[in-house]
Amino acid sequence: MFFSKYSLDIRRFILIKLGVNIDHIATIRQQRRGKYPDLLDAALICKNAGADIITLHLREDRRHIQDHDVFGIKSNMINTDINMECAVVSEILDIACKVKPYSVCLVPERREELTTEGGLNITKDYNKIYKAIKNLKDYNIQVSLFIDPEYEQIEAAFHAGADAIELHTGKYANLTLNYDINEELNRINNAVISAIKFGLKVNAGHGLDYSNISKIASIKGISELNIGFSIISKAIFSGLYEAVKDMKSLIHKSSLNSLY
Repeated sequence: MFFSKYSLDIRRFILIKLGVNIDHIATIRQQRRGKYPDLLDAALICKNAGADIITLHLREDRRHIQDHDVFGIKSNMINTDINMECAVVSEILDIACKVKPYSVCLVPERREELTTEGGLNITKDYNKIYKAIKNLKDYNIQVSLFIDPEYEQIEAAFHAGADAIELHTGKYANLTLNYDINEELNRINNAVISAIKFGLKVNAGHGLDYSNISKIASIKGISELNIGFSIISKAIFSGLYEAVKDMKSLIHKSSLNSLY
């Protein structure tokens, strides 16, 4: 069922939340297979600096986040929303059902990729995704689907039973020409409007940094932005607390300015 126009208008003026992805802190740790840097310490610093959500991607190949990271952070941060990213793989989905994070974002995954390269093809893998969503929601876990800003995928996400979508902003982040950037921003904006009409919560992420975040954060209707690599990169020089604090400030400034 679609939201009324009144509900649509209200949802388009929500202050955007920041989800900090701490995968790459785990990447550093896994280089030595050691105990540090400690992910729980990192998550607590992020929260104290203003992060609303802690995001972790438990990959099938376990290249960075490990099973104990997800369980440990969830059990030690009971007042913090934990967003777990994972592929539609039964082993990982079973772990998610045991952890019971606030939300799970289903993403495509290939072992040879350096990072997630695009969105899910829900129309192609509909039955598998539908079953995964139903299973997760049986454990009262909110489910989002990581997709490209395409109407067909948004409609499929709605019919599959997702609570939210996370729009893939990687293409936007990699563009350099103003014309192309504006075209992609329009595509993302139209996707946000379409998703809200379907009653879906809208998140976004991938490739976002301190130079390109403002235009995305100015789009009315986005509820959460998940950002990791750029924050961890800046933290090397400025410290994690300041890196998170600066990103949160940019997001709030841009989203508030868009109201006027």
